[in-house]
Amino acid sequence: IKVNTNNESCIDNIDLYVLIDDNVIKDIKFDGEACAISTSATSIMIKKLIGKNVLEVQEFIVNYEKMINGQEYLEDILEEALCYDDIHRQQNRKGCAILPYKGILKALEQYKKDSENK
Repeated sequence: IKVNTNNESCIDNIDLYVLIDDNVIKDIKFDGEACAISTSATSIMIKKLIGKNVLEVQEFIVNYEKMINGQEYLEDILEEALCYDDIHRQQNRKGCAILPYKGILKALEQYKKDSENK
């Protein structure tokens, strides 16, 4: 599944290529142009989500979004992604840190549609 995700207010524009098989993310690749926060968030996301099933991915993203928004979250789930735990203090950078996760959510939606049409 190929999805594009971008920030309208800056140069961040990432194409994600997501391989989902039997409800498990088998592989993720990305290409595009983005700031250091978006690029590093994408790299960490890829490392953390490959091998997880759809429900685990959704749980990860819910906790990540809570962290990005300065809310209570489960630290043990996020591991390396905890490096963004103070990003909520920089409102203009939150979009950069959440960008790749918006792309994964689009890919999950497409996977669900494709699975229903089989």
